[in-house]
Amino acid sequence: MPFMPSASAAHLDTLDAQYRDVLRNLEAILEGETDWVAAMATAAGELHNAFDHYDWTGFYRAVTGDMLVIGPYQGGHGCLRIAFGRGVCGTAAADRSTQLVPDVDLFPGHIACSSSTRSEIVVPVLRLDGTVLAVLDVDSNRADAFGETDRRHLAALCADLGRRFG
Repeated sequence: MPFMPSASAAHLDTLDAQYRDVLRNLEAILEGETDWVAAMATAAGELHNAFDHYDWTGFYRAVTGDMLVIGPYQGGHGCLRIAFGRGVCGTAAADRSTQLVPDVDLFPGHIACSSSTRSEIVVPVLRLDGTVLAVLDVDSNRADAFGETDRRHLAALCADLGRRFG
């Protein structure tokens, strides 16, 4: 079923069911996994291939105090490093909060890693002590591609990843 930005109730039910299936599959695949890189790669691949409104899906790792470094991803190239507080990813890391951006051109300081990106959602992965382990970044070439269903399920995934690997 093609993605429709102005989502009907039936579409939202289908999207919700897709996320439940993907997250259930990820939980099973990652059961007992101890390698954080393997987990990020698996999550990025599963998410990217499950949803047609995902055009770039990946992680930026917090490897130093105030810098994100690209991790496993699916899609075209991404920015290699992003400072905390800079762009959508850096803002999510600095604020430790999900950034749902319906139009990247309206986000102050947006970093255009890809000129085709129109909308974006970035969710922090927090360690048990509340520090940033990584951010999950999902871009779409469609405006207003993400909504509350995406936010809710991606936040649940990132909370689980933080508990497992933080």
